[in-house]
Amino acid sequence: MNVQARQIFVNLPVKNLERSKAFFGEIGFEFDQQMTDEKGACMIIGPSIYAILLTEDFFKNFSKREIADTTSSAEVITAISANSKAEVDELTNAAFKAGGQQASETMDDESIYLKSFKDLDGHMWEVFYRPQEATE
Repeated sequence: MNVQARQIFVNLPVKNLERSKAFFGEIGFEFDQQMTDEKGACMIIGPSIYAILLTEDFFKNFSKREIADTTSSAEVITAISANSKAEVDELTNAAFKAGGQQASETMDDESIYLKSFKDLDGHMWEVFYRPQEATE
């Protein structure tokens, strides 16, 4: 079976697109300008992984369901790998400095180092590092 590499696009509703772009830009993410306009912004997470930040009004065009109230419920936790503990710390510290909040307690054992944050819209993100020996 020949499997082609796939891309992942995570669509997230945001209350204020410019504020969300500024937040994620401040913590080091870039945007694909060809896929960004006043209704949405394509944030580049990795070579084939993207978060599409959509204004809530535009997001509603894709689902008849209510947008999750992130103050009282969890819709998804988006986890991003890092290459070191220092990179985990850098990204999460930048998120806190930009206005993000801690989402859960730090995990630090022989198999994983993980910190998390909630973005300005309450979406939960985890940043983790797994040492090489833990992945084998």
